[in-house]
Amino acid sequence: MSAAPALAGVAGSGRQPGKPLLTLSGVETFYGKIQALKGIDIEVREGEIVTLIGANGAGKSTTMMTVFGAPRARRGTIIFDGRDITRLEPHQIARLQIAQSPEGRRIFPRMTVYENLQMGASINNFAHFDEDLERVFAMFPRLRERAQQRGGTLSGGEQQMLAIARALMSRPRLLMLDEPSLGLAPLVVRQIFDVIAELNRTQGLTVFLVEQNAFHALKLAHRGYVLVNGAVTMAGAGAELLARPEVRAAYLEGGH
Repeated sequence: MSAAPALAGVAGSGRQPGKPLLTLSGVETFYGKIQALKGIDIEVREGEIVTLIGANGAGKSTTMMTVFGAPRARRGTIIFDGRDITRLEPHQIARLQIAQSPEGRRIFPRMTVYENLQMGASINNFAHFDEDLERVFAMFPRLRERAQQRGGTLSGGEQQMLAIARALMSRPRLLMLDEPSLGLAPLVVRQIFDVIAELNRTQGLTVFLVEQNAFHALKLAHRGYVLVNGAVTMAGAGAELLARPEVRAAYLEGGH
Protein backbone atom coordinates (compact mmCIF):
# COMPACT_ATOMS: atom_id res chain seq x y z
CA MET A 1 0.00 0.00 0.00
CA SER A 2 1.37 3.40 -0.90
CA ALA A 3 2.04 5.88 1.86
CA ALA A 4 -0.94 8.07 2.67
CA PRO A 5 -0.66 11.75 3.57
CA ALA A 6 -0.88 12.64 7.22
CA LEU A 7 -4.35 13.83 8.02
CA ALA A 8 -5.78 15.77 10.92
CA GLY A 9 -7.56 12.72 12.27
CA VAL A 10 -10.14 12.91 15.02
CA ALA A 11 -10.69 9.23 15.74
CA GLY A 12 -10.40 8.52 19.44
CA SER A 13 -10.32 12.23 20.23
CA GLY A 14 -12.33 11.75 23.42
CA ARG A 15 -15.27 13.91 22.32
CA GLN A 16 -18.41 13.03 24.22
CA PRO A 17 -21.11 12.29 21.63
CA GLY A 18 -24.39 14.15 21.80
CA LYS A 19 -27.87 12.79 21.30
CA PRO A 20 -28.71 10.69 18.23
CA LEU A 21 -29.17 12.97 15.23
CA LEU A 22 -29.65 10.40 12.44
CA THR A 23 -30.84 6.84 13.04
CA LEU A 24 -31.48 4.17 10.43
CA SER A 25 -33.35 1.16 11.81
CA GLY A 26 -33.92 -1.98 9.75
CA VAL A 27 -33.71 -0.03 6.50
CA GLU A 28 -34.31 -2.02 3.33
CA THR A 29 -33.98 -0.46 -0.11
CA PHE A 30 -34.72 -1.98 -3.48
CA TYR A 31 -34.06 -1.13 -7.11
CA GLY A 32 -36.99 -2.88 -8.69
CA LYS A 33 -36.74 -6.46 -7.45
CA ILE A 34 -33.07 -6.18 -6.53
CA GLN A 35 -32.49 -5.58 -2.81
CA ALA A 36 -29.65 -3.12 -2.25
CA LEU A 37 -29.89 -2.60 1.54
CA LYS A 38 -30.75 -5.52 3.81
CA GLY A 39 -32.08 -4.19 7.09
CA ILE A 40 -29.22 -1.90 8.06
CA ASP A 41 -28.93 -0.15 11.44
CA ILE A 42 -26.77 2.99 11.61
CA GLU A 43 -26.62 5.80 14.18
CA VAL A 44 -24.96 9.19 13.86
CA ARG A 45 -24.84 11.27 17.04
CA GLU A 46 -24.51 15.05 17.25
CA GLY A 47 -20.92 16.24 16.89
CA GLU A 48 -19.62 12.97 15.44
CA ILE A 49 -17.94 12.06 12.20
CA VAL A 50 -19.28 8.64 11.25
CA THR A 51 -18.04 6.79 8.19
CA LEU A 52 -19.47 3.98 6.12
CA ILE A 53 -16.84 1.97 4.27
CA GLY A 54 -17.07 -0.92 1.86
CA ALA A 55 -16.17 -2.13 -1.61
CA ASN A 56 -17.75 -0.87 -4.82
CA GLY A 57 -21.34 -2.06 -5.02
CA ALA A 58 -21.68 -2.65 -1.29
CA GLY A 59 -24.55 -0.16 -1.00
CA LYS A 60 -22.72 2.86 0.46
CA SER A 61 -24.10 5.47 -1.95
CA THR A 62 -27.53 3.82 -1.83
CA THR A 63 -27.52 4.31 1.95
CA MET A 64 -26.87 8.01 1.57
CA MET A 65 -29.43 8.44 -1.19
CA THR A 66 -32.01 6.54 0.85
CA VAL A 67 -31.56 9.00 3.73
CA PHE A 68 -32.44 11.72 1.21
CA GLY A 69 -35.51 9.86 -0.03
CA ALA A 70 -34.39 8.83 -3.51
CA PRO A 71 -34.72 5.86 -3.58
CA ARG A 72 -37.11 5.59 -0.68
CA ALA A 73 -36.73 2.91 1.97
CA ARG A 74 -39.23 0.10 1.41
CA ARG A 75 -38.96 -1.09 5.01
CA GLY A 76 -37.52 0.30 8.22
CA THR A 77 -37.37 3.86 9.55
CA ILE A 78 -35.08 6.86 9.19
CA ILE A 79 -35.21 9.32 12.09
CA PHE A 80 -33.58 12.76 12.00
CA ASP A 81 -33.52 14.80 15.22
CA GLY A 82 -36.44 12.81 16.60
CA ARG A 83 -38.56 13.15 13.44
CA ASP A 84 -39.48 10.28 11.13
CA ILE A 85 -38.32 11.37 7.66
CA THR A 86 -38.73 7.99 5.95
CA ARG A 87 -41.61 9.14 3.73
CA LEU A 88 -40.60 12.75 3.15
CA GLU A 89 -39.70 14.11 -0.27
CA PRO A 90 -36.04 15.06 -0.92
CA HIS A 91 -36.77 18.81 -0.96
CA GLN A 92 -38.51 18.50 2.42
CA ILE A 93 -35.51 16.64 3.84
CA ALA A 94 -33.11 19.30 2.56
CA ARG A 95 -35.03 21.96 4.46
CA LEU A 96 -34.39 20.11 7.73
CA GLN A 97 -30.74 21.26 7.51
CA ILE A 98 -29.39 18.08 5.96
CA ALA A 99 -26.95 18.77 3.13
CA GLN A 100 -25.36 16.33 0.72
CA SER A 101 -22.24 16.48 -1.40
CA PRO A 102 -23.01 13.60 -3.77
CA GLU A 103 -20.70 11.16 -5.50
CA GLY A 104 -19.41 12.63 -8.73
CA ARG A 105 -19.76 16.19 -7.32
CA ARG A 106 -22.77 17.12 -9.50
CA ILE A 107 -22.11 20.81 -9.51
CA PHE A 108 -23.90 23.02 -12.04
CA PRO A 109 -21.24 23.10 -14.80
CA ARG A 110 -22.60 26.10 -16.73
CA MET A 111 -23.00 28.22 -13.63
CA THR A 112 -20.10 30.12 -12.10
CA VAL A 113 -18.61 29.17 -8.76
CA TYR A 114 -20.46 32.12 -7.21
CA GLU A 115 -23.78 31.01 -8.72
CA ASN A 116 -23.27 27.44 -7.49
CA LEU A 117 -22.76 28.79 -3.98
CA GLN A 118 -25.92 30.87 -4.35
CA MET A 119 -27.83 27.67 -5.12
CA GLY A 120 -26.60 26.17 -1.84
CA ALA A 121 -27.64 29.26 0.10
CA SER A 122 -31.13 29.26 -1.45
CA ILE A 123 -32.17 26.45 0.93
CA ASN A 124 -32.24 28.93 3.83
CA ASN A 125 -33.36 31.92 1.72
CA PHE A 126 -29.89 33.54 1.69
CA ALA A 127 -30.27 34.41 5.37
CA HIS A 128 -26.50 34.58 6.03
CA PHE A 129 -25.17 34.65 2.48
CA ASP A 130 -22.33 37.17 2.76
CA GLU A 131 -21.07 35.71 6.03
CA ASP A 132 -21.23 32.15 4.75
CA LEU A 133 -19.60 33.08 1.45
CA GLU A 134 -16.59 34.49 3.29
CA ARG A 135 -16.48 31.39 5.46
CA VAL A 136 -16.28 28.93 2.55
CA PHE A 137 -13.82 31.16 0.68
CA ALA A 138 -11.59 31.09 3.78
CA MET A 139 -11.79 27.28 3.82
CA PHE A 140 -11.17 26.97 0.09
CA PRO A 141 -9.20 30.02 -1.13
CA ARG A 142 -9.06 28.59 -4.65
CA LEU A 143 -12.82 29.10 -4.94
CA ARG A 144 -12.42 32.82 -4.28
CA GLU A 145 -9.92 32.97 -7.13
CA ARG A 146 -12.36 31.07 -9.39
CA ALA A 147 -15.54 32.85 -8.26
CA GLN A 148 -16.52 34.03 -11.75
CA GLN A 149 -15.34 30.88 -13.54
CA ARG A 150 -17.83 28.29 -14.76
CA GLY A 151 -17.98 25.20 -12.59
CA GLY A 152 -17.44 22.85 -15.51
CA THR A 153 -14.02 24.36 -16.25
CA LEU A 154 -12.64 23.66 -12.76
CA SER A 155 -10.24 20.82 -11.99
CA GLY A 156 -11.59 17.72 -10.26
CA GLY A 157 -10.26 18.86 -6.90
CA GLU A 158 -11.73 22.34 -7.31
CA GLN A 159 -15.10 20.83 -8.25
CA GLN A 160 -15.05 18.72 -5.09
CA MET A 161 -14.25 21.80 -3.02
CA LEU A 162 -17.16 23.57 -4.68
CA ALA A 163 -19.55 20.67 -4.02
CA ILE A 164 -18.67 20.69 -0.31
CA ALA A 165 -18.78 24.49 -0.11
CA ARG A 166 -22.19 24.56 -1.81
CA ALA A 167 -23.49 22.10 0.80
CA LEU A 168 -22.06 24.20 3.63
CA MET A 169 -23.82 27.34 2.35
CA SER A 170 -27.10 25.91 3.68
CA ARG A 171 -25.71 25.81 7.24
CA PRO A 172 -26.45 22.10 7.70
CA ARG A 173 -26.75 20.32 11.01
CA LEU A 174 -25.77 17.13 9.19
CA LEU A 175 -23.31 17.12 6.28
CA MET A 176 -23.37 13.95 4.17
CA LEU A 177 -20.33 13.40 1.96
CA ASP A 178 -20.29 10.69 -0.70
CA GLU A 179 -16.79 9.66 -1.86
CA PRO A 180 -15.10 13.07 -1.43
CA SER A 181 -11.64 11.64 -2.25
CA LEU A 182 -12.66 9.88 -5.46
CA GLY A 183 -10.21 10.51 -8.29
CA LEU A 184 -8.29 13.25 -6.49
CA ALA A 185 -4.56 13.76 -6.01
CA PRO A 186 -3.24 12.98 -2.48
CA LEU A 187 -2.52 16.62 -1.62
CA VAL A 188 -6.08 17.63 -2.55
CA VAL A 189 -7.47 14.72 -0.55
CA ARG A 190 -5.48 15.90 2.45
CA GLN A 191 -6.82 19.45 2.14
CA ILE A 192 -10.44 18.29 1.90
CA PHE A 193 -10.20 15.87 4.83
CA ASP A 194 -8.42 18.51 6.93
CA VAL A 195 -11.32 20.91 6.29
CA ILE A 196 -13.83 18.25 7.36
CA ALA A 197 -11.87 17.60 10.56
CA GLU A 198 -11.59 21.33 11.29
CA LEU A 199 -15.32 21.91 10.79
CA ASN A 200 -16.09 19.09 13.19
CA ARG A 201 -13.51 20.18 15.77
CA THR A 202 -14.24 23.91 15.79
CA GLN A 203 -17.95 24.05 14.94
CA GLY A 204 -19.17 20.66 16.10
CA LEU A 205 -20.50 19.89 12.61
CA THR A 206 -21.95 16.38 12.39
CA VAL A 207 -20.67 14.47 9.35
CA PHE A 208 -21.84 11.23 7.75
CA LEU A 209 -19.10 10.13 5.37
CA VAL A 210 -19.32 7.47 2.68
CA GLU A 211 -15.84 6.64 1.48
CA GLN A 212 -14.08 3.85 -0.41
CA ASN A 213 -10.69 4.96 0.89
CA ALA A 214 -10.92 3.12 4.20
CA PHE A 215 -7.62 4.41 5.59
CA HIS A 216 -8.54 8.09 5.26
CA ALA A 217 -12.13 7.53 6.39
CA LEU A 218 -11.34 5.53 9.53
CA LYS A 219 -8.47 7.83 10.50
CA LEU A 220 -10.85 10.78 10.31
CA ALA A 221 -13.95 9.25 11.88
CA HIS A 222 -15.00 8.83 15.49
CA ARG A 223 -16.95 5.71 14.54
CA GLY A 224 -17.39 3.57 11.48
CA TYR A 225 -19.54 0.89 9.91
CA VAL A 226 -18.48 -1.74 7.37
CA LEU A 227 -21.03 -2.51 4.66
CA VAL A 228 -20.81 -5.77 2.69
CA ASN A 229 -23.42 -6.65 0.04
CA GLY A 230 -26.01 -4.34 1.55
CA ALA A 231 -25.57 -5.46 5.16
CA VAL A 232 -23.61 -3.96 8.06
CA THR A 233 -21.03 -6.54 9.13
CA MET A 234 -18.91 -4.55 11.61
CA ALA A 235 -19.17 -1.37 13.65
CA GLY A 236 -16.92 0.38 16.12
CA ALA A 237 -14.60 3.29 16.81
CA GLY A 238 -12.64 4.46 13.78
CA ALA A 239 -9.28 3.61 15.32
CA GLU A 240 -10.58 0.21 16.42
CA LEU A 241 -11.78 -0.73 12.94
CA LEU A 242 -8.56 0.59 11.41
CA ALA A 243 -6.61 -1.84 13.58
CA ARG A 244 -8.78 -4.91 12.93
CA PRO A 245 -6.97 -7.52 10.79
CA GLU A 246 -10.05 -8.35 8.71
CA VAL A 247 -10.59 -4.69 7.83
CA ARG A 248 -6.93 -4.22 6.95
CA ALA A 249 -6.92 -7.35 4.80
CA ALA A 250 -10.12 -6.44 2.94
CA TYR A 251 -9.79 -2.68 2.52
CA LEU A 252 -6.20 -1.60 3.20
CA GLU A 253 -3.53 -4.13 2.29
CA GLY A 254 -4.98 -4.82 -1.13
CA GLY A 255 -4.97 -1.14 -2.05
CA HIS A 256 -8.76 -0.74 -1.78
